[in-house]
Amino acid sequence: MEPTLSHVLPSIERGVGELPFPLPAGAVDRLDRFIAELLRWNRAYNLTAIREANQMVVQHLLDSLVVLPQISGPVADVGSGAGLPGLAWAIAQPDLAVTSIESVGKKVRFQRHLCRELGLGNVSVEQARVEHFQSDTRFATVTCRAFTSLQRFVDLTRHLIAPGGRWVAMKGQVPHEELKALDTSVTVDTILPLTVPGLDAERCAVILREAA
Repeated sequence: MEPTLSHVLPSIERGVGELPFPLPAGAVDRLDRFIAELLRWNRAYNLTAIREANQMVVQHLLDSLVVLPQISGPVADVGSGAGLPGLAWAIAQPDLAVTSIESVGKKVRFQRHLCRELGLGNVSVEQARVEHFQSDTRFATVTCRAFTSLQRFVDLTRHLIAPGGRWVAMKGQVPHEELKALDTSVTVDTILPLTVPGLDAERCAVILREAA
């Protein structure tokens, strides 16, 4: 069967071309198919409030990819929804081991379908609430995107972080109140401003570590 395409390939190519790192051969086509499948499933299952393809490219794919240079594996993507950022990272960096943790069944089914369609052998999709998820792996990066407050994110995932690992929370504006509410068990490594191609809005990544 011919792969389904989203017809936004030029938008993806333009956006990816503005990223400060290259993508491997075939990645752009896989990202295009990601959007095509998300559009198709979204009509039936309401996986995301964003429904227009070009907005998905900017606000989902590119918004996820800009933080990839800060990510080391193995990575746990918490509350991953339709697979963002984790599956986008897995496409862009095929040697990155990604565990995607999501509690909502329809979103898990979509992610597993997408992994089969795109041949993403570097992804494990787990249906669980993160506080109940157990793994023999300890993760160098635990990440979330629009999931919860910084302190709650740390509290729910502390059992997953490897020694020396980092929490990477993707945010819009710098969350000053959340930063003030952090307890002394964690320290802010950096707050990294992010520029998303095609997006006129503030984005940042808050990167945390266990306090010494």
